[in-house]
Amino acid sequence: MKTLNLHVDYIEWEGLKKALSSMEDLPEVETAKTKVEEALVVMTAIEKNDSMNMIDEYLENIETINAQVGAKNVVLYPYAHLSSELGKPALAIEFLKTAEEKLKAKGISVYRAPFGYYKSFELKVKGHPLSELSRNIVGNEEVEVELTDKERKKLLKEVSKSKLDTSKLVENDHRIIGKKMDLWSFSAAAPGMVFWHDKGLHIKNKLIEYWREMHRNAGYQEISTPQIMDKKLWEVSGHWAKYKDNMFTSKYERRDFAMKPMNCPGGMMVYKTSPKSYKDLPLRSGELGVVHRQELSGVLSGLFRVIQFTQDDAHIFCTEEQLEVEIGRIIDLINEAFATFNLTVDHVELSTRPEKRIGREELWDLAEKSLQNVLDNRKMTYTINEGDGAFYGPKIDFHLKDSLNRTWQCSTIQLDMALPERFDLEYTAEDGIVKRPIMLHRVIYGSIERFIGIITEQYNGNFPLWINPNQIKVMTLNENTKDYAKEVYDKLFAAGFRIELDDRDEKIGYKIREASISRFNYMLTLGDSEKEEGMVAVKKNGEKEIEKMSLEDFVEKMKVEIESKK
Repeated sequence: MKTLNLHVDYIEWEGLKKALSSMEDLPEVETAKTKVEEALVVMTAIEKNDSMNMIDEYLENIETINAQVGAKNVVLYPYAHLSSELGKPALAIEFLKTAEEKLKAKGISVYRAPFGYYKSFELKVKGHPLSELSRNIVGNEEVEVELTDKERKKLLKEVSKSKLDTSKLVENDHRIIGKKMDLWSFSAAAPGMVFWHDKGLHIKNKLIEYWREMHRNAGYQEISTPQIMDKKLWEVSGHWAKYKDNMFTSKYERRDFAMKPMNCPGGMMVYKTSPKSYKDLPLRSGELGVVHRQELSGVLSGLFRVIQFTQDDAHIFCTEEQLEVEIGRIIDLINEAFATFNLTVDHVELSTRPEKRIGREELWDLAEKSLQNVLDNRKMTYTINEGDGAFYGPKIDFHLKDSLNRTWQCSTIQLDMALPERFDLEYTAEDGIVKRPIMLHRVIYGSIERFIGIITEQYNGNFPLWINPNQIKVMTLNENTKDYAKEVYDKLFAAGFRIELDDRDEKIGYKIREASISRFNYMLTLGDSEKEEGMVAVKKNGEKEIEKMSLEDFVEKMKVEIESKK
C-alpha cells in the first residue's frame, strides 16, 4: 500500500464518470462537487499483497501525521496512480470504508472521495516541511488465488519428491534400511528435515526415554526453552555476530527473531530467573532441544547431516572445587550410553586454547588443567589438538567409529568462559562474596538424528528388543488357528509389546522370510498343537531353533530382555 499525505489549505473534487465498468453507479450525492478546507489528504493506492490486516497500521500513520500537522479534517482519496500493482477493487472499497468508520468513531472529521470514478480535483498544499509525506505500508499476505487442478498436481509432485538413489549406497545404509522398515522419509517439502514414521519415532522416543532415565539418576533437571527468540538475546550470546548466516530469522511486530541453532542462551535465561548460592551448585540442567541450522542442500545426507535436529544438551554450573568431579561424572554418562549400544570410542581429543580467544590466561590454565587432570587420572588415551579449542574454552571430544570405519564426533565436554560473563551469571559463595559459576556444555548423543543413523547401520536394522519397533510377529500355520492367534496378539499388545499379526493364507516359510526382512526380534508360529496346548512356538530372528513355551513364560522372557537392554 502506498500513500501520499498532503496537508492542504483546501481540496475540491467532482466525480465525472465511472472508470471501472464493474462498479455500481454511485448516488449523485457521493459524486457531487465537494470542497474540504484545512485538511490532511491521504491519497491511497491499495496493492496486490495488501489485506484488511493492514488497516491498523494505515490508521496509525494517519493519526500520527494528523497530530503533527494539526489538520481539522481528514480526506481519504483513492489514487491509483501511486502504484502499478493495484489490488482488487472490492478490497480497496472495503478498506477505505472501514478506515472512514474507524476514524469517525474516534471523533475525527473524515471525508471519502468516490472510488472507481474519474475525478477532477484541485488542491492547495501548505508550505511547511511536513506538508508532503509519502508512506509505503508493506503487506505480509499474498492475495489468495485458487489453484487449478493441474497447478495443484504440479505443486504436489514438486514437494513430494523423495526418490532415493541407492546406486552409490551400501546395503546397510540407514536410508535403505529406513525405507525397508518404514522408519522415516525425506521430502523436498522440508529439505534436511526428517519425516518420522510411527516405527522410526518409536526408536527416537526410546532413546529419549533412556536419556531421561540416565539423567534423572545422575541428578539433572530437565528444561525446555523456546525455539524462536528475540535478536537481542542472540546479540548478547554473540551468535548474531558470528553465526547469523547459519540461522533462520523471522520478524514479529517489527522485531527480529531467530530460530535457535543451539540451546545455550535459553539455558542462561532459566539460570537467571532466580538468585543462586553455593548451595544450589552444582546445577545440572538438561534439554532435548530442537534446533535449526542453515546448511547447503548439497551437503545434506539422510540423518547424518540435517537442518533440523534434536540436541541432547546439558549445562552444568559449578564451582572451581566441583569442576573435576563434574567432568568425571559426564565421562561416566558417556561410557554408560556407549556401552548400552555396543559402541566403542575410536579416539578422544583434548583441544586447547586457540590463537583468537576470550578470557584471562589464568582461567584458560585452570580449564585446560582440569580437563587434562580428569583424563590422566582415569588413565584414558587421548591426543592433544593444540589451538583447536573453541574461542570461549577448551574441550574434550569423543569420536565413534561406525560400521564403515567412518568416525563421528558425537559426545563432547566444553568448558565455557564466555556465556557466564556475557549473561552476567552469578552465585553467592559461602563467604558471602558474589562469584561467577564455571560452566560446562556437554552432549551425549550429540544429534539424536545422527546417533540413530549410526546405530541403525551398526545393527544393520536388527535393533535390540528394547528399542525395536518390530518386536514380535505372530503368524498362523493354518486357517484353524486364526482365533487363537488373535487371542495371543491381544494379550501381547495389552502387555505393551510392539507386535503385528500375520494371519494370511500364505505358506509359513514366506511369512517367516518377510518377518526376517522386517527385522522382527521374535516370530511366533501358531498351529493346531500350539492352540490345543495353549502354547506358542518361538523363533528368534537369525537363529534356527524353535522353542515351545507358554505365553506367560514368553512374556516374562521378553520383559527380562527389555529390562537388560541387551
